[in-house]
Amino acid sequence: MAPIRMIDIAVNFTDGMFKGIYNGKQHHVSDIATVLSRAWNAGVDRIIVTGGSLEESKEALAIAETDGRLFCTVGVHPTRCKEFEESGDPKKHFQALLALAKEGIQKGKVVAIGECGLDYDRLHFCPPEVQKKYFEKQFELAYATKLPMFLHMRAAAEDFCEIMERNINKFTGGVSHSFTGSAEDRDKLLSFHNMYIGVNGCSLKMAENLDVVRGIPVERMMIETDSPYCEIKSTHAGINFVKSLWPSKKKEKYDKECLVKGRNEPCLVLQVLEVIAGCKGITDIDLFSATLYQNTCRVFFPHDLDAAADALLAGRNESQ
Repeated sequence: MAPIRMIDIAVNFTDGMFKGIYNGKQHHVSDIATVLSRAWNAGVDRIIVTGGSLEESKEALAIAETDGRLFCTVGVHPTRCKEFEESGDPKKHFQALLALAKEGIQKGKVVAIGECGLDYDRLHFCPPEVQKKYFEKQFELAYATKLPMFLHMRAAAEDFCEIMERNINKFTGGVSHSFTGSAEDRDKLLSFHNMYIGVNGCSLKMAENLDVVRGIPVERMMIETDSPYCEIKSTHAGINFVKSLWPSKKKEKYDKECLVKGRNEPCLVLQVLEVIAGCKGITDIDLFSATLYQNTCRVFFPHDLDAAADALLAGRNESQ
């Protein structure tokens, strides 16, 4: 049996925690190389580094260039959309994003426009009208680059889906990542034939979340950590399904052989896989991970769809 292969579609490697900085204080050395080594050993074979602003997208591209298995997104997160207007020239800001995305495509590194969308939970960062305006604008980036969308939807399903509907012909497909919505929100997203749903620890917190996840078809799902956030905590409803564990130490006692307590990292995407399989009653975890892998390639790595895995899936599905 082939080993499990996974793609973590959301890692915030631009976050200070991966440089050893927590709440403005340095606790340990920058350790992305160590974190990556753990991820590759756990069966992760690609990671998409999230860009959430123009500057962050530049940094995400620089990080992606350090390893052949790293890729990234270019876009502006809903809570940062004020940056278009604060730049003094929103059109120029848009052009800078477009130029960066095109540069990253040429380098074989930029695989999506995002993280963009709507976040009505954190309106203190950016008002809804500004969010909506620049969410809509970023579909033009997807249209110009022919890239899929890496999307964020938080407490804003109605407006989000309305904007998606209006722009459906501008993008090839995408994923609504870190999904924590209701069954109704889930079904709205699934009504867009080219949309997938990204599941991480935040998607698996409570029994109600698990019920919603059970209703996401495996063929429309991707997995992620959204690290250094959204870890699966011991208080989470899905914790009993976790099989793979790593030793951890507090940041004050940093040890590169251990995870930093409370900091999520890409190797833990294996736990996300285990919890989803557990709550859905999936026993063939190899087939499950192969399906998720193919979903992810279909959207973000279409030139790299694994023909062998496709054949495996087709054969397995016929025999069921």
